[in-house]
Amino acid sequence: MKKAILFILLAGIFKIPSVMAFEVKHDFNVSIGPFDAATTRFTYTLNPSAYGVTSKVKTDGVFNTLYPFKANYATTGKIKKEKFETATYHYDSQSRFNKRSKELVYDDNGRPLYRLSTKNGKQKKSGVDTTIDSTDTTDLQTIFAKLAKQYNDVRFCDARMQVFDGKKRFDVIFKDEGKEELPSQEGLAYSGTAAKCSIYIDKLGDKGDDLLWELTSDRPIYFWMMEDENSRKPFIVKIMIEDTPLGRLEALAQKIEIKD
Repeated sequence: MKKAILFILLAGIFKIPSVMAFEVKHDFNVSIGPFDAATTRFTYTLNPSAYGVTSKVKTDGVFNTLYPFKANYATTGKIKKEKFETATYHYDSQSRFNKRSKELVYDDNGRPLYRLSTKNGKQKKSGVDTTIDSTDTTDLQTIFAKLAKQYNDVRFCDARMQVFDGKKRFDVIFKDEGKEELPSQEGLAYSGTAAKCSIYIDKLGDKGDDLLWELTSDRPIYFWMMEDENSRKPFIVKIMIEDTPLGRLEALAQKIEIKD
């Protein structure tokens, strides 16, 4: 599930009724150190009984020549009495040397049954680790939908959520970091007062060739949220990792689309 944590949601004070259905689509340009590194699209949808989260990332330009990588992530699920239950999860990626995919198959209560993984054309079916208690855990993308719902309801970011990918169980920690004024800057389509939050993956210790995951797995990720004036939906305007082996990582919003 090596999700490149580049996205989530926050900001504000007023409660948005949970009966509302909406979709928020983000387009970002990503820079790493001196490189214009990648483009990415992150979309989340929420309605009273279901949710969906998709992410697409692709390296660009000189950075793509050095570190070619592209990936797609997609999760859908059900919402039952405020509880999120994953229904489908799919991931595929391609780096310079490897082409991978993974699908998690869930039962009706949102617990993983088995994994279907493919590496360079070879498919493998694996069971989940039944020695790990998966109660109240979820997949990594679903936590973004859960945080979106939490923030829409109470405008509060602090949370600790447990993830189980069939092999490992780990914590994802969100923290409110106050509010900041985002000045106008090249490449950022939005400026003004924003809510700042951080996210940290606790002791994942996973290795692989997912470049963005490697850059973010052991460092806090900061992101800034604003609120659409008309719909009052929160959206992400900026994401930053202060220090990576290649320099600072920044993802700046180029376009936001909100649909009711």
